[in-house]
Amino acid sequence: MAKDTEKLIRQLSLISFLMAQGRPVSALEIKREVEGYSDMNDDAFARRFYADRAELDSLGISLTVEKPGDSMQGYESELYALPPENFYLDAIKFSDNELAALQTALHLLDGEFAYAEPLRLALQQVSWGRPSPLTEVSAVEVRMTAKADGAEISQRLSKIETAISRRKTIEFTYYTIERDATESRKVDPYHLVYRGGQFYLIGHSHERDAVRVFRLSRIRGKVSYASKAEHDFTAPKEFDRRDYARRSEWQLGEIQGTAKIFLRDRVAWLVERDFGEYGEFRPAGRGDGAPGKGAIFETEYASARQLVAWVLHWRQNATVLDPPELADEVAERLDLLHARHEGDFETARSKGTSAATLQRAGRSSNGRSESSIRPERFARLVTLAGMLIEAAKGEDRLAVSEVTESLNLTGEELRDDIDLLNVVNFGGGTYVLYAELIGDEIEVDAEPYGDNFSRPARLLPLEAKALVAAIDLFGDHLPQGGLASARKKIVKALGHDPSEEGLEIAASGGDDTDAARIVNEAIGKRKVLAIHYYKENEDEFTKREIEPYRLANGPEGWYVASYDRKRQDIRHFRLDRIKEASVTAEAFEPRPEFADIAAIEGGWLSGDQVPAADLARVWVSPDRARWAREEHTVVEDLADGALVIEVPYGSQDWLLREILKGAGDFVVLEPEGARDVVRAELVTDSAAQPATAKAA
Repeated sequence: MAKDTEKLIRQLSLISFLMAQGRPVSALEIKREVEGYSDMNDDAFARRFYADRAELDSLGISLTVEKPGDSMQGYESELYALPPENFYLDAIKFSDNELAALQTALHLLDGEFAYAEPLRLALQQVSWGRPSPLTEVSAVEVRMTAKADGAEISQRLSKIETAISRRKTIEFTYYTIERDATESRKVDPYHLVYRGGQFYLIGHSHERDAVRVFRLSRIRGKVSYASKAEHDFTAPKEFDRRDYARRSEWQLGEIQGTAKIFLRDRVAWLVERDFGEYGEFRPAGRGDGAPGKGAIFETEYASARQLVAWVLHWRQNATVLDPPELADEVAERLDLLHARHEGDFETARSKGTSAATLQRAGRSSNGRSESSIRPERFARLVTLAGMLIEAAKGEDRLAVSEVTESLNLTGEELRDDIDLLNVVNFGGGTYVLYAELIGDEIEVDAEPYGDNFSRPARLLPLEAKALVAAIDLFGDHLPQGGLASARKKIVKALGHDPSEEGLEIAASGGDDTDAARIVNEAIGKRKVLAIHYYKENEDEFTKREIEPYRLANGPEGWYVASYDRKRQDIRHFRLDRIKEASVTAEAFEPRPEFADIAAIEGGWLSGDQVPAADLARVWVSPDRARWAREEHTVVEDLADGALVIEVPYGSQDWLLREILKGAGDFVVLEPEGARDVVRAELVTDSAAQPATAKAA
């Protein structure tokens, strides 16, 4: 029998034995009665029992210990117990709306979320005795983008999750993209943050003797433990886990200074709503040197380039006032953009492109089993035991297909799990249950000897994190509502907030909860929606009447996929760019040609309004080639280290914004019309540049 299987049998039998006794028991009784310990000598038992207790404790299942007055007597005289409150989950009374929202969340995230499998088990536990969360389907489709990037990243996530829970130092090889170097790292892992489609580890780097941020997709090879110790570190009290999810892209890293940025009135409201938490806002005064009427935004920055790119994409609406070197860099970047788009742009000779290069570095693999973290088998076994005992109470047979679908198991995995559970006992050869696969059904002994697993167990750390992370991913965007109140009940039952202990979801986009509520109402009632919308790409406000079909989540925020009556085509409108929205009295019939919006949009959700995408060929400088290779499809490697990438775009204005964010390192090669749009914009910006430099 495999060591892992033996360990699981011991741990499950230990739980069942302690729960059945209902009193403190001695180590001698445990050694004699619990499956897996009786054949060990005293030294082996002491080691295994200690290790099992420590592992159960890391899973949130803590044994109580009564120590004798004489500490010299050793563990043999200690008494152990497992109070019910240390194993069972407090009952959670969900409303119908709350349960429906949780059901919808699992349905929509299944196969799309790196934590989908532990989420599945968590929902089985918290919805115990209610209709299965796997059977009901939402009428509204929502696309999430929280996949792990294939099997390798899933394995890293799983290892890091465990290391955070058990306070284990980890070692890995890391690609530092700024220096283009691959080096060994030894890290005390504190926290995980999911933002913009990527997972980031925050931890103390031994090499730098400081807290650093590591992007998981840049870890090379396996993650391993640095020692065999039970615990390696304790996170310092002054470390604020939530601080890193509250930072902007330009604040990830060591802070270099504070920038003072002027914002024109037309965008100040939007920037304050979306980025206000990253700095301080105030009206522009006479002493600020502002080139017009607007607001002042002061923000700390770790990456000058990231902040410059952010300023440039606001076009003439943002001006750096201080520090002077940052204002100078904005001017230099604009000059570089202008020079590289004026006339013909010559590239180095092509080196060709390998088939591997055409694959985007962060692209997810297909297949649920590869793209999801597998929960610890312990959690699955506890859940399965509960399902089997519940069936036995009702003298029902369970369909194999129902169980494999509910727990996302293969038939072989189910058989192995049942074989293991059949060996679990609570002492003296009395077994917790006996189940047998008979054809397409599972028959369970109608009178199981123990019912310790017939109530929902506490959520293991990974399950709790998955459940709260799923809620945080959706926010208030589901039509049922209820996720916010469900979250409060779950956190209360757990006794802590899992987002503060390992995985945190950083919100994308601005506060769009009011818009989401109105949009969901219009979708549900099939009513035309009137919106006042800021088109960031074209720097203008517009009023539209749209027929809303569904919500979709992209790296930059939430969108409503709609039929735009003015454009007479499908358009995607970012919710946080909707300044006002109202549901009209006019109903609409869904257009059959747009029945499958997901197929029409081709999975591309990157801009404010996204029609069917065209492709641009864009040159990337050698300085930014490494970053571009991570995010884009490379079509050519050039002899000087530059790249040519393919950029899908729905409008030339959207492409313009992306090129501006490239800060001179991105140059449109073709189509010529898109290149002309960039050139025309830069002429306008050049006219405004003297005022920018003077103000600085």
